Amino acid sequence: MNKLKMMALLAMVFIASQGFAQYTPVDAKSKLEFTIKNLGFPVTGTFGGFEGKINFDAQNAAANAFDVSINAATVNTDNGLRDEHLRGDNYFDVKNNPRIRLLSTKVEGGNGKYVFTGQLTIKGKTKQVSFPFTATTSGNEVAFKGTFKMNRRNFNLGGASTISDELEVIITTVAKKG
Repeated sequence: MNKLKMMALLAMVFIASQGFAQYTPVDAKSKLEFTIKNLGFPVTGTFGGFEGKINFDAQNAAANAFDVSINAATVNTDNGLRDEHLRGDNYFDVKNNPRIRLLSTKVEGGNGKYVFTGQLTIKGKTKQVSFPFTATTSGNEVAFKGTFKMNRRNFNLGGASTISDELEVIITTVAKKG
């Protein structure tokens, strides 16, 4: 193979490998919301402090990769005493586990609708999660939104309590290209 053909082949491989765009979460536009029942009544809360990297190509779901975390100390249920309790050892133990991490192992789908499969790490425990999400592009930003249910006991959150074991999580991550 002559030198010109080899250079063209290398350029095509490089361009193909760069087909995805790398995005960074915009914390001010992103949030994680949760709803859990306490004594049968819904309690809602949020987390912020989004960080990480997202490789996203709307046309090639298999090439997509997410590694995003939130600041566990940002838990906010509009009740200061409860929030301090949630930051403590029995719940999120933010002193020893400051971040909650979501790392993809596989992304499938297309046309704005995808399925995320990956690892969720809370309080040093990692469990597999899978959930549908949407991706909406606007200029140099993409808004990702997904919902899933999880069992708090899988992550040693709270022990015996008046709160239900299952909670719903809604993640809205706006990420900027670059």
